[in-house]
Amino acid sequence: VQLQAFGGGLVQAGGSLRLSCVASGRRFSINNMGWYRQAAGNQRELVAAISKNGVTTNYAASIKGRFTISRANANTMFLQMNSLSTEDTAVYYCAADSRPRSPDQVVITPALYDYWGQGTLVTVSS
Repeated sequence: VQLQAFGGGLVQAGGSLRLSCVASGRRFSINNMGWYRQAAGNQRELVAAISKNGVTTNYAASIKGRFTISRANANTMFLQMNSLSTEDTAVYYCAADSRPRSPDQVVITPALYDYWGQGTLVTVSS
């Protein structure tokens, strides 16, 4: 499975961006998907995760209420980011896991993800 993230860029504080993640290859094996981010000098952190059926989601406290994760289908995921602040500046990575699990189970531990995209840079200017 290969993951490719799109949609990063430069935006002013208060603005919005929509990230997309598309999986190719053995897409039928994808279960849970998630977005992580890594700012310069910081560790990679969970932004949001979504279950295979799209029903269950999990958000980091720092972005709750501003970001929305969704899935169009088994191999396409989005992250709608509103009210962006300079603290949201980071490289955003999409991830997917392929372990058998309940379709409404959400994974938040990065070690449990099998596949990672290359990252897309989001820069928020003040």
